[in-house]
Amino acid sequence: MGRCDCKDDNLAEVTLSSETIYSGRVFDCELRQVELPDGNKAPREVIVHSGGACVLPVDDELNCYMVKQYRIAVDKIYLEAPAGRIEKGETPAECVARELTEETGYTASVIEPVGSAAATPGYCSEIIYLFIARGLEYKGTNPDSGEFLSLHKVPLKELVDMADAGQIEDAKTQVLIYKAARRLLIGTER
Repeated sequence: MGRCDCKDDNLAEVTLSSETIYSGRVFDCELRQVELPDGNKAPREVIVHSGGACVLPVDDELNCYMVKQYRIAVDKIYLEAPAGRIEKGETPAECVARELTEETGYTASVIEPVGSAAATPGYCSEIIYLFIARGLEYKGTNPDSGEFLSLHKVPLKELVDMADAGQIEDAKTQVLIYKAARRLLIGTER
């Protein structure tokens, strides 16, 4: 009943049809009819998203520049690494450089890619590309219209402790904190 002792290469579902049931500014929603590995058919609701990019700006003293902003979907103010949606024709690196300056006022001489993460792969196509920014220089902020946030300078070691304690709930930010700690704090005393 829904269980299949399939080999990994036989786990894929085949899309038989797809209908856009909602089209918005940030994402679309599709209703897809799929064939399952066992031959049965099933509906799937999929949010189609252009993807995003997220950056952890880290200065020479290993302080990180984070933003706090209200997130309506969870009705909370979150401490997050700067991030944004990839615009049409924009690469993830271009997106993150733009978001870094818009949200923090900093530019970076080095923006290093450190992987990607699927936000919620059970129903959303969004892939978030992750970066660490170094060589920071302050130029002044320029947030998007309707975007209200505050900038916070937090030591990387403190961010690790906050993530461990559950004080940082944003998944992309948690992943970036741990990746930065592995790259920048290895061999240092905690």
